[in-house]
Amino acid sequence: MPADQLLEQARAERWPDEEIADRVLAGEIELYEIIMRRYNQRLYRITRAILRNDAEAEDAMQSAYVRAYERLAQFARRAPFSAWLTKIAVHEALARRYHYQRTEELEAMFPSEADDVLKSGDESPEQKASSAEMKRLLERAILALPDDYRTIVMMRDIEEMSTAETALALEITEDNVKVRLHRARALLRKELYSRAGESRHAAFPFMGERCDRMVRNVLSNISARGHGPAEIHSTIQ
Repeated sequence: MPADQLLEQARAERWPDEEIADRVLAGEIELYEIIMRRYNQRLYRITRAILRNDAEAEDAMQSAYVRAYERLAQFARRAPFSAWLTKIAVHEALARRYHYQRTEELEAMFPSEADDVLKSGDESPEQKASSAEMKRLLERAILALPDDYRTIVMMRDIEEMSTAETALALEITEDNVKVRLHRARALLRKELYSRAGESRHAAFPFMGERCDRMVRNVLSNISARGHGPAEIHSTIQ
């Protein structure tokens, strides 16, 4: 990449979300890629927590990005752009979970795995020392949590969203966020959670080719619609 493009990319990475949104609305649609690359990891983790299925999580992400693009002119700036985008992704994932009625099937799939995780005290010292193993155990333990607790853990502890931002995205009170997080951590077992340490930040990765594919798919979808976000009059609530 030429030096001038590298410089421009570095500057773009520092642009506030709101500035990027304004420029996209003004016609610089290609800048929407910055938004996607900035939030791919967060949206994947949250939709994955709700749906517990990779393919459905990616579909939900793509739909959320397209919906956010279509509604960009409606972004009222009463909350941070990140919270607004996250809320759209949460709604999309919850709607998909309800539509496919997968809850009972998923609940039947994970209890045995949850039991295995909670009995992990029999692991050898070598296994306990492995950060990769700890990441795998943590992912399985989180996926075994009840729906409400799983989403809270993914938002607060994995993605490190604030209590206020989490409450806004889920449309619950901050007190409810704190209570659910406390209970979720208890279910995960304090020992397992503390041993995971910094490995939790590497859990549920969404980078490299997966990130590139998401960007390509969303931009292709937007391009196929043949209009800018300001021209859309969406009825999505």
